[in-house]
Amino acid sequence: MRIVVKVGTNTLKAGTNRIHRPRLIDLARQFAGLRQQGHQPILVSSGAIFAGREVLGSNAPTLKKDVPHKQMLAAVGQGHLLFLYQQIFAMYNLTVAQALLTRADLANRTRYLNARNTLQLLLQHGAVPIINENDVVAVDEIKVGDNDNLSALVANLIEADLLIILTDQPGLFTADPRLDAAAQLIREVPLIDEHIWAIAGGSSSDIGTGGMRTKIEAAALATRSGTVVVVAPGNEPDVILRVVGGEAIGTRFPTQFSRVESRKRWILAEPVQGSVQIDQGAVRAVVEQQKSLLAVGVTQVTGEFERGAVVRVLDPQTQEIGRGLAHYKAFDLRTICGQRSDQIARLLGYDYGPTAIHRDNLVLV
Repeated sequence: MRIVVKVGTNTLKAGTNRIHRPRLIDLARQFAGLRQQGHQPILVSSGAIFAGREVLGSNAPTLKKDVPHKQMLAAVGQGHLLFLYQQIFAMYNLTVAQALLTRADLANRTRYLNARNTLQLLLQHGAVPIINENDVVAVDEIKVGDNDNLSALVANLIEADLLIILTDQPGLFTADPRLDAAAQLIREVPLIDEHIWAIAGGSSSDIGTGGMRTKIEAAALATRSGTVVVVAPGNEPDVILRVVGGEAIGTRFPTQFSRVESRKRWILAEPVQGSVQIDQGAVRAVVEQQKSLLAVGVTQVTGEFERGAVVRVLDPQTQEIGRGLAHYKAFDLRTICGQRSDQIARLLGYDYGPTAIHRDNLVLV
């Protein structure tokens, strides 16, 4: 089984002002246990910026949150954090390999496949990939933004069976347990609906970049591509091994979807640039009959995008039913939406065919 484990900064610091070495030792011991059981684990680790503060000590900018200072701290801390992982994982005869990614690496089909091939080879050769966002060079245009969503993209990338997101909370609650004593832990979320989004708050930490909302975002992405997600407390003894063993810890997000092929996984990883709303007849054709989406079935186009962009497919009630690669740019789709195939060339002056999104480039969600 392929398993992605995401560990956040607050989990790594364990209430201290530095990377907590006993926590890293515990992670290494559990990863060794996974390998002995025949699993292929990958670690998505936060903590580079925090590790940079540890190295610089009194010289570290403790309160500044601007991008240059964060990138400076990441540049200092990334190597230090990997060095700690190398030393501690080696105690359990585990070889680690660093992989620094950005959204741009996963949004480009060629780079997506290159990253996928590299990670697969590392796993085949017994190494433990340790992945983080490339904070030293990433800017808003190419950032994933938080390692919760990065872990979901990595799970998508390597076709993981399970994604475990370790946090400083026991899981997802009905309300913020720090503010509401009556909040109850939700053991399983079979469907991420409006109620679940409503109870997700932001980050209350000046150290981490995520909150429970980013964990739900990650769960939504990972479960759509066939990966089960568990959000669990990082300080729980043997939490990784116990979750893999089937014990009910934290909050579980089961997947309702079968594995999708590599090309369609990439479509789920690509940033959405617009949407097309379709009529009920087109919904039946796409969902029930597994057909391509024709221009005649499109009723509305939102956003400005080019041909080949990833767009959401919405039903008449504006619920998302899929994502796919647009066969025409937004301006052209607005011109031909609702039109029969034999009218496209007359309206545009050219013709790429009758499909707004071809079946091979469409993922139902």
